Amino acid sequence: MNDLPACKVFRCKPGVAAAGAALLLMITLASLGAQNARPRARDLGVAPGVFPPGPLNAITDVAGVRVGHTTMIDGGRVRTGVTAVVPHGGNLFQEKVPGAVFVGNAFGKLAGSTQVDELGTIETPILLTNTLSVGVAVAAAASWTLAQPGNEAVRSVNALVGETNDGGLNDIRGEHVLREHVLAAIAAAREGPVEEGSVGAGTGTQAFGWKGGIGTSSRIVPAGDARYTLGVLVQSNFGGVLTIDGVPMGKLLGRHAFGPSAPGPTSTDQADGSCMIVVATDAPLDARDLKRLAARAVFGLARTGSSFSHGSGDYAIAFSTAADLRHRPSDRAPAARTTLPSEGVSPLFQAALEATEEAVYNSLFRATTMTGNGRTVEAIPLDAVRGFLATRPR
Repeated sequence: MNDLPACKVFRCKPGVAAAGAALLLMITLASLGAQNARPRARDLGVAPGVFPPGPLNAITDVAGVRVGHTTMIDGGRVRTGVTAVVPHGGNLFQEKVPGAVFVGNAFGKLAGSTQVDELGTIETPILLTNTLSVGVAVAAAASWTLAQPGNEAVRSVNALVGETNDGGLNDIRGEHVLREHVLAAIAAAREGPVEEGSVGAGTGTQAFGWKGGIGTSSRIVPAGDARYTLGVLVQSNFGGVLTIDGVPMGKLLGRHAFGPSAPGPTSTDQADGSCMIVVATDAPLDARDLKRLAARAVFGLARTGSSFSHGSGDYAIAFSTAADLRHRPSDRAPAARTTLPSEGVSPLFQAALEATEEAVYNSLFRATTMTGNGRTVEAIPLDAVRGFLATRPR
């Protein structure tokens, strides 16, 4: 969409001195350098399921899907950001994609979900941020949509914005995310590799008592005579008893919900939190089957050991990029549409389970230790993880 890199868009609040902004950039680039040295799940031999991943093993394996981040690391207190998932490179309002939302536990804020439920379409970029920044993200997405060529007569916009609460590492009450940060994430969205870990909306998140973040994965799925791609992106900020590839990792590492407290978050904290999941596919699914697909993504969290606790807002958003199923406001006449029969969606359900599981692992493995807001949350210790994984049956 432009020449900005998808994962290195860094902004401070207006008024930050040039020296401070330069320091912010250096800190963030150093963090990314450390993160790039950390492996993904498959580098450790963790490959959930039976379907192969796409070339990038990312949501952007679904053709046309773009992802962008704004990462905000400022001083000792600001650890937050925005992640944008853009379903296609055209005018989203004029070519709405079929979409659906599934709510696992509604202790959270997913702005715009009721209209998606009602109409079965998504008309803006899907934005993820922190809990108290949902409002500014809605306003920014609306402004961005109104400014797109061809939308001069638009008078209503349904922005779709989800969140998790990063108030442990981030000064969330400071409301540091501004419109410019949201717009920067959308502007940076591109196809290709997706930065993971402590970036974008995952900058200040934590999962299973360790540093969480953004993770992604994909699957290539046979369905009848066709082959489809399905991709998942998660913002992990939830808890439970971590399981990796069947290994009770949380118990083995001595850090899990409802157990002895470990340094960092308390035992109770390790049960609560939230997770936002975005599922994209090029399979021609209507809104009804996309809702069923979104449900499987939430179910996939169970494979990782999620407690789905009282304080965990667990949501999935699913959409199809199939061009024939796009809704154009100018359409008035009946039109023939090709959709995958419900009897053919089971492979996609399996793929959603697998890709969600792996995306969560990627969010943990790629995340780096973060200090902010007077706290330090450690990255999961990969040497110990490797050791425990080596003992699992093959």
